[in-house]
Amino acid sequence: MTDMYMASTLAPSRPRGAGLTGGREVAIRLRPNRACGFTLIELMVAITVMALLAVLSWRGLDAMARAQAQTSLRADQVLTLQAGLAQWKIDLDALSHTPQVNPLDWDGRVLRLTRRTAAPGDGLLVVAWTRRTDDAGQWLRWQSPVVRTLSGWSDAWGHASAWAQGANTEDPTREVRITPLENWQIFYFRGNAWTHPMSSAGGQTAATPGQPAAQIVSQTVIPDGIRLVLMLPTTQAISGTLTVDWVNPTLSGEKS
Repeated sequence: MTDMYMASTLAPSRPRGAGLTGGREVAIRLRPNRACGFTLIELMVAITVMALLAVLSWRGLDAMARAQAQTSLRADQVLTLQAGLAQWKIDLDALSHTPQVNPLDWDGRVLRLTRRTAAPGDGLLVVAWTRRTDDAGQWLRWQSPVVRTLSGWSDAWGHASAWAQGANTEDPTREVRITPLENWQIFYFRGNAWTHPMSSAGGQTAATPGQPAAQIVSQTVIPDGIRLVLMLPTTQAISGTLTVDWVNPTLSGEKS
């Protein structure tokens, strides 16, 4: 019995879990994990998706930039037209009543007027408004230097007529481009009705054929009102027919 106890004591201990394999020892080898990464196909798919997103983002940014530029352009067109119409009213409100000087004249091409300067007693200005057919039609304004003599006014009056015909008679800085214009019309309010400016109702002295316009000093009566009709092209922010009425501020009561 003592021998049996010693044999059991000296017998090697069985590894834990050896009974699951029928008494055979099993060597367990740990394999190293595979390195993490993308395959070539996965990488190509990712690059394609990123490229598609970049194209879509660029198109969106480009569309936003174009829309912003167009909005800014239209806003500038509206502001320029508003400034031109405001200047039109300022010129008419400042019409001169000086004797021997024609305050207003319309020959079907250009509206010339003589107005006071901003500073009282500083002299007079000759202003011209016309539609020039070059550059697809432009509404333009021209202004002379300050004139203080009758001969100076006569020269400026003639320059205004030559300028309307396209002659380069003055410093180009005296010309201001207002807006593209397809056509325009002007009517005078006289005798309680709108009439054509070139009719005899205005009391304007008729011009002698061949006589220079600068030498004509007429007795034109400033009408009770002036109607400006502008035909604006569809390419502008404001298009179609625009009608603006001016009422003579010297009248005791307003007329329309």
